[in-house]
Amino acid sequence: MSSIPLHYIDLRTFCYVTEDDSRVEDALRTFLPEEFEIERMESTGHAGDRIIVLSARVEKADDLRTVLDRLGDLPDDEFDRIRDELDERVTENCEFFLTLDKQAAFNGTATLGDGIKLRGKVEAYPAKKPAAVENVEEMLE
Repeated sequence: MSSIPLHYIDLRTFCYVTEDDSRVEDALRTFLPEEFEIERMESTGHAGDRIIVLSARVEKADDLRTVLDRLGDLPDDEFDRIRDELDERVTENCEFFLTLDKQAAFNGTATLGDGIKLRGKVEAYPAKKPAAVENVEEMLE
């Protein structure tokens, strides 16, 4: 993949009071290049419980390739599902969304699920949803 049709990828997950923040960070790192900086922000939930928001923005081409390579480990049926749902996964603002399984990521596996949000800003010229969908389709091949 010589050209990546993405400006950046944001990855974000929450660490709830019942979770070990180092393990949640390890899950997020499954999709990131080695030694990549993760931002930590502490917040409070509705019931006053502590929530740590872990996030990372990947912008460099080599780092984007690392994230996409790790997503390449998704099972074939999940790639088919993503392709079938591209119209819902790409917004009018040319953003591509996936939700990844946090527990599977902690175990080193890439699979769709809940826990880790991925948002990619798609390069599209003109910056319209149909062009963005087409670029994501090509990226997934």
